[in-house]
Amino acid sequence: MAYMRKVFAFVLRDIINETSYKFSFFTQLAGIIVSTTIFFFLSKLLGNAGVSYLKPYKGNYFSFILIGIAFFNYLRVATEGLSKSIREGQMLGTLEAMLVTQTGISTIIISSSLYGFIFTSFKVAVYLLLGILVYGVDIGNANVVGAVIILLLTIISFNSLGIISASFVMVLKKGDPISWMITNVSGIVGGVYYPVSVLPLWLQKLSYLLPITYSMEGMRLSLLNGYSLKLLLPNIIGLTLFSLIMTPLSIAVFGYAVGKAKQDGTLTHY
Repeated sequence: MAYMRKVFAFVLRDIINETSYKFSFFTQLAGIIVSTTIFFFLSKLLGNAGVSYLKPYKGNYFSFILIGIAFFNYLRVATEGLSKSIREGQMLGTLEAMLVTQTGISTIIISSSLYGFIFTSFKVAVYLLLGILVYGVDIGNANVVGAVIILLLTIISFNSLGIISASFVMVLKKGDPISWMITNVSGIVGGVYYPVSVLPLWLQKLSYLLPITYSMEGMRLSLLNGYSLKLLLPNIIGLTLFSLIMTPLSIAVFGYAVGKAKQDGTLTHY
């Protein structure tokens, strides 16, 4: 119960903070509508171009890109959300007070990023609803169970990257290179805007070292094609392995970063 109260307190804090900027909510909502509309008409312009690359995903570029830009938000919030929370704690002076309490580092990490993933899930739902209700995207045969499993593994694996990113902010205070590198490399080779199969062979090999590749492919195959769990197994295994390796490693890195900041006396520096 004490653990859940702490988690709820973190989420409530973030809700109060975010709802104080009401205009930001509406601008983000407008951004979803604008970007979805742009990609819809762009898909009309492309027509049947590249249909051979899109064949595994029903050959529809708009459905392909809709899922890509929607679920790419999870990577953004993972790499930027926790770092932002840590940075705000440094600037407001609340970080040091929080770290000297009996609250464990893992609890702080999970709780600080939870609201970001909740709000991102809302935005993803808006993307999908727009695609289905306004632009005719067909996910009638979706394997919902498979999509949920892929989503949970996606959040876990992406969050480990965000923890490493936050570790750099903890020590360097600003100029986090990890967030920028992960987001941009994943956007280029992770199959967000175009299938991985269009890339040169060496970049395709690189893409399968990143969790986003398994996430994007698994989400599209489960939602658009209705693939069974057996057919989704390569993507599930890829995300699971990444989560099992990177999650404990990232928490250890964050713990080291906190210890170094305490040792240097720079927890409140910004």
